[in-house]
Amino acid sequence: MKLNLITLAIVGVAIFILGMHLRHMEWNAVRIAGAAIAGVSLALLIVARLQLGAAFSIQAKAKKLVTTGLYSRIRNPIYVFGELLIVGLSMLLGNWLLLVVGAALVPMQIVRARKEARVLAVAFGEKYERYRAGTWF
Repeated sequence: MKLNLITLAIVGVAIFILGMHLRHMEWNAVRIAGAAIAGVSLALLIVARLQLGAAFSIQAKAKKLVTTGLYSRIRNPIYVFGELLIVGLSMLLGNWLLLVVGAALVPMQIVRARKEARVLAVAFGEKYERYRAGTWF
């Protein structure tokens, strides 16, 4: 619970800082689309993090197999929505360097997801394999 509150506090501060910056921007179609992508992605990222709850860890650990909510369709929604958030912010801020950062993160997230999958497969066996077969990434 404490980690969830810290995560939400960091997100809240980031949103406040971004909001102060956005007040002075000229809006166009790309920025509006970026804001929509970033907003939806951020909301889904927060939901995914909250749904993961105590099973969240920096290192791959098999505390609990979460298979409900967003995790019922996507095995790694934090990675997926984190990448979409970066794309949306890049469009919103007109900072294409963020796309380079996002592209650099993709292979790292794939490696992490594979490592987590191995840890979960060992810990939960057939239950994890059934879950994995019915979900994306």
